[in-house]
Amino acid sequence: ILGGLTSLSSASSSDTDVLYKFIQSQELVREIDAALDLRSMYRKPARDPYFALSGDARIEDLVEYWTRMVRIYYDPGTKLMSIEARAFDPVDAQRISKEIFARSSTMINTPSAVARADTTRYALEELDTAIARLKTARQALTAFRNETQIVDPSADIQGQMGLLSSLNTQLATSLIELDLLAETTRDTDPRVEQARRKIVVIEKRISEEREKLGVGSNRDGNAYADLVGQFEVLQVDLQFAEKAYISALSTYDVAVAEARRQSRYLAAYIEPTLAETPLYPQRGTILLIAVFVLFGIWAISVLIYYS
Repeated sequence: ILGGLTSLSSASSSDTDVLYKFIQSQELVREIDAALDLRSMYRKPARDPYFALSGDARIEDLVEYWTRMVRIYYDPGTKLMSIEARAFDPVDAQRISKEIFARSSTMINTPSAVARADTTRYALEELDTAIARLKTARQALTAFRNETQIVDPSADIQGQMGLLSSLNTQLATSLIELDLLAETTRDTDPRVEQARRKIVVIEKRISEEREKLGVGSNRDGNAYADLVGQFEVLQVDLQFAEKAYISALSTYDVAVAEARRQSRYLAAYIEPTLAETPLYPQRGTILLIAVFVLFGIWAISVLIYYS
């Protein structure tokens, strides 16, 4: 007995145990009474003071009467529960059985839905946070591109480097031409002045392009290297937000799948049936018990009288 009590105290309540208590609860009796009018069903036998429900029965009396009319048989080994609903009309008994099953299904499925919601709520919160972070990162990158009119600074800087290389080549060619002219012509030759002016223009252009790359400042007052650094920071934030979003989405999908696997449903292995033969009241048994009780009272009375 002690071992059995220990195992019972350590075991958690199963759905069947909860359902066993729920079917006998005042809540269920009140709901079914509101749906089917149990009081009228249980008052059908006229002038029956013993089996019928009294006319002034309160909810507590109705619950006590319910425990007499609805019998629950539970097999702990198979975890199966059988319910026998009694009434004064077979149709009423079947309606009560169906209503019990419907209300019990709702009661079992409600905690399951709550458990699924709790399981997925935290994953959904993380997913919403990841989505918000991803949106913020994309908006920041879009704002940077709109402000600087640069889609990809990496590609832009490659073009700038190519332009610098071309200008340096032109500068070297112009210097060579100037040296050749200086050896073959006088300083007053117009070609020498033109070559010098060309070199000054090329050097000025090279200086401006270098300023764009970070040595000086560009037209907007921002060093090109700083713009590249800002773009790289925004790009890293965007990549991190995308990875966090993918991870949160995967976690949410796993949580939803796990919650679906843990769903519990109430299924009837035998649907409520319609009785054809009344089983109660067992008149022969009641009559026999009454005879024995009356005989016992008579025998005791006789003994008391003779004593």
